[in-house]
Amino acid sequence: MRVPNRKNSFSSWRRRLAQRAVHAGWAWARRAGSVTAERPGRLRFGALGTGTRLAFPLGTVFGEPWIRIGAHCIIGEQVTLTAGLMPDLDLGPEPILRLGDGVVLGRGSHVIADTTVTIGSDCYFGPYVYVTSTNHSYDDPHQPIGKQWPRMEPVEIGPGCWIGTGAVILPGARIGRNVVVAAGAVVRGTVPDHAVVAGAPARVVRSWTPDEGWQPPLRTPAPVPIPDGVTPGQLRALSALDEAAVAGLARLDAES
Repeated sequence: MRVPNRKNSFSSWRRRLAQRAVHAGWAWARRAGSVTAERPGRLRFGALGTGTRLAFPLGTVFGEPWIRIGAHCIIGEQVTLTAGLMPDLDLGPEPILRLGDGVVLGRGSHVIADTTVTIGSDCYFGPYVYVTSTNHSYDDPHQPIGKQWPRMEPVEIGPGCWIGTGAVILPGARIGRNVVVAAGAVVRGTVPDHAVVAGAPARVVRSWTPDEGWQPPLRTPAPVPIPDGVTPGQLRALSALDEAAVAGLARLDAES
């Protein structure tokens, strides 16, 4: 015979209250701990544009005087941004890491700039993207690889790119304008404008030219653009109509 557990309503109430307090406190910490141009905290970037926000909790950030971040960027939680091999180095008069306007770096991404790394405007990174301008060398077979002086090459990512989750951008990469880097791709060398690359090492799997369009052709139709002259208010009204239609269909299903 099973004896029913006696529920301690007082303990349950205390747990719910504690849970709400923890969630409210964490939400407050995320708001208070985020970094903006108006509230940079301890960080002194070479530039931090209007409307840009670094989410809390931050990842590793150092070499801020040599990091320039444009306007209206979104830097996700636990994103690492570093300039130089280690903190407190004098890297000279020029910036090492540059992010253009409207850049989005997904949660847990790393951008390691021991020499120059440039990310163009309106680039979007998925979570856990790794960009580095430094790689280990292994010229001397008798020395541990971690003790050999690394090789450094500049990295440039053109404007308008989409970098998929878990992609790795290696030293010396030159990625053109409006390029799609597939999730998990490992990119080195030069990638032309308007291309899709995938694999490890990444290779071009689709490209666009004015004469031929996308080759191979896209498997899905292009999205229909919003007509000229449509106002935000009209779009909100259409959204409300869609919600009402969905609710109406749900009622019909329930009655049938």
